Amino acid sequence: MRLLRFMLPLLMILVLGVSCNKTLKVNADWKDVTVVYCLLDQTEDTTFVKITKAFLGEGDAMQFAKIPDSSNYPDKLEVRIDEYAVTAANDTTFLQSYPCDTVTIHNKQAGDSIFYFPDQLMYFTTAKLNTNNVYKLYIKNKKTGKEITAKTGLLHDFDVDRPQVTASFPAGQSFEVKWKPSKNGKRYQLVIRFYYLETLKSDPANIHVKSLDWLLFNNIRPIDVNSTQPFDLYFPGDPFYSVVASKIEVNPLVTRVAHHCDFIFTVAAPELNTYMEVTEPSLSLVQERPAYTNIINGIGLFSARFMKTVDSLGISQLTKDELKVNPLTKDLGF
Repeated sequence: MRLLRFMLPLLMILVLGVSCNKTLKVNADWKDVTVVYCLLDQTEDTTFVKITKAFLGEGDAMQFAKIPDSSNYPDKLEVRIDEYAVTAANDTTFLQSYPCDTVTIHNKQAGDSIFYFPDQLMYFTTAKLNTNNVYKLYIKNKKTGKEITAKTGLLHDFDVDRPQVTASFPAGQSFEVKWKPSKNGKRYQLVIRFYYLETLKSDPANIHVKSLDWLLFNNIRPIDVNSTQPFDLYFPGDPFYSVVASKIEVNPLVTRVAHHCDFIFTVAAPELNTYMEVTEPSLSLVQERPAYTNIINGIGLFSARFMKTVDSLGISQLTKDELKVNPLTKDLGF
């Protein structure tokens, strides 16, 4: 016991002595790390590729992030998207290349991220994408010779069986959403966009079309991306009235009329789904997760999504009547 009392202070002295002789180096030697984000969607007329670089420096990184030169490469990169056909034997045959040019977009809003705004340097192509082909992203830093690559397939169109023609959200009951799967689709999201007309009582001829979004789900997944089994799901109608009440203010000076709905489906490819899974908030005690990237010689994501909208669905009379009497919405002027 006496030996233990003697050894513990000695051990602490030795540990502290070794520690004090070492200098903590917060910033390691700089390394060129290319960060790439691109989602292919054949329903869009333009494909954008966001390419930046990791930065390092003495000082506040949050301040560096607000400076465009911290993230952007000083020289224009060689960027292209190569298209390949897939053969019956699952081999690929090169078809053509689509060079990407640069453009500055001006629509980034304050608060979208910690990085600079509103101007963003992007690479883009207006190439028409083919659902049945696969695409390879190629990036080359002509100054250093560094090459970055990634590849992805596209998602296929699909049919929505319900709703058709009319949308209905019965209080105290459920409504059905049924659709066939998209080939290669790994995750489904549905936003219901509710349109309504708003008119000042003092100026009934002046009609404003307004809308609000209801995120019904964003994590429906098939067991197998090649499954042909339809999704047939039921959701309670009551949350519709909660969403409407939370997003529309009471105003006794206006009248409102429910007009129509759009059902906006978004499908994620497997790589995009994996990226979302590892970046979502963790509900477990283990908070640390491995970073996910499918970029070779860089980090980020090159994947695909597909958007399909069932638009101009009429609002059922049952729903219109419920908006007038539901305790949550009866004062909104519907």
